[in-house]
Amino acid sequence: MSLLEVIALHAADAERAEAGGADRVELLGTMDDDGLSPEPRVVDKVRRATSIQIRPMVRLRAGFSTDGGEVTRLRGLISSYFDAGADGVVLGFLNGANRIDREVVGELVGDGSFPWTFHRAIDHCLDLDRAWRDVVTLPGITQVLTAGSARGVEQGLDDLVSRAKADPTIARLIMAGGGLAPEHVPWLIRAGVRAFHIGSPARPGRSFKAYVDAELVASWRDLIDDEIAHVRHPD
Repeated sequence: MSLLEVIALHAADAERAEAGGADRVELLGTMDDDGLSPEPRVVDKVRRATSIQIRPMVRLRAGFSTDGGEVTRLRGLISSYFDAGADGVVLGFLNGANRIDREVVGELVGDGSFPWTFHRAIDHCLDLDRAWRDVVTLPGITQVLTAGSARGVEQGLDDLVSRAKADPTIARLIMAGGGLAPEHVPWLIRAGVRAFHIGSPARPGRSFKAYVDAELVASWRDLIDDEIAHVRHPD
C-alpha cells in the first residue's frame, strides 16, 4: 500500500487531485505562512465534490507555538471539520524549547479517536532524535509530514532514509514532503517509506496560483506505484 497526498486550496483542486489518482488531500485555507486553516465551509464543499480523504490543517497563525486560550478555539475548529466531513486533521505544535509540545497536542487529539498527521513542525525541532521518540507515542497519529530538514527533502533525504531503514515504525509514519522531487522517490521507497506529499509539483509552473493538474498528479502516482512494484519484483 502507498499513499499520495496533494495540497488542495478548494474543491476544484481536490477534484483534480482525485482524478489524477491521489488518495488524500491536505486542505489549506491559504498558503500564507506555509499553510493555515481553511474555513469549515470549504471542507464541506470539498467533501461534496470528492470521495477521497480530506485532512484540513489546524493552524491559525505563523510559527509552531500556541497558548492555552487558543487551544479551545482549535478544538472547536477540529470538531467543525469533522462535522463538515473531514476524515482526519493535520497539526503540530512546538514549545518554547523547540520540542514537540506534547501537552498541547494531547489536548487536541485526546485519546486518539481520529487519525491525524503531525506536520513539518517536526523538522524545526532542535533535537530530531528526541522529537521522533516523542512523536511515535502520540495517540492516533498515522503520518508525520517531514522533509528530514527545515530546508527541504534535498537537504534532509539522508536523514529520512537512515531513520526509515533503522526503524520500521518510523518508516511507516514518514510521509515525505517539502521540496520532494521525483529523483528522491526511489531512495525513499527502498528505505521503506510509502507515503508521499506534494504541493507545488502538482501544479503547472509549480505555482499555487494555478489549480492542481490531474496529469501531473497522475505522473507522481505512476512513479510511486512503479517504484514500489520494482522493489517487490526487482527482476
